[in-house]
Amino acid sequence: MKYMNKETFDKANMFGTGVPNEMYAEYFVGDSFLNLAINPEGSPAFVANVTFEPGCRNHWHIHHAATGGGQLLICTAGEGWYQTEGQDAVSLREGSVVYIPTGVKHWHGAKADSWFSHISVEIPGTETSNEWLEPVDDAYYNTL
Repeated sequence: MKYMNKETFDKANMFGTGVPNEMYAEYFVGDSFLNLAINPEGSPAFVANVTFEPGCRNHWHIHHAATGGGQLLICTAGEGWYQTEGQDAVSLREGSVVYIPTGVKHWHGAKADSWFSHISVEIPGTETSNEWLEPVDDAYYNTL
């Protein structure tokens, strides 16, 4: 379901919007918010609810790991997009689940006309890192 009204979206966003995602803001177009579900210290996995304002998306990026790793997205509220390099963008809705293996260049974020939230699970591995790349082209994004 699409949500342009923030108040209505907040009622559907069961894991909460959280705080401005200032730590990673340079890798996003638009405003995103982070609500940690599990404190990363002492946990084998990073789990957070990430909320995107309408039109917000992260840059192309790759999750690296020597073993294991990758990312799991569980969409919880609103509508968004996910795209793997070389493939068409996939529409995401509440209940959509995306598994992103290590080494796959991709991006994800809100549709232009909806707030969007997903749970992000960083899958444990060894020597894990994220490589942040270029922003998603505005002209391309606006055609979705």
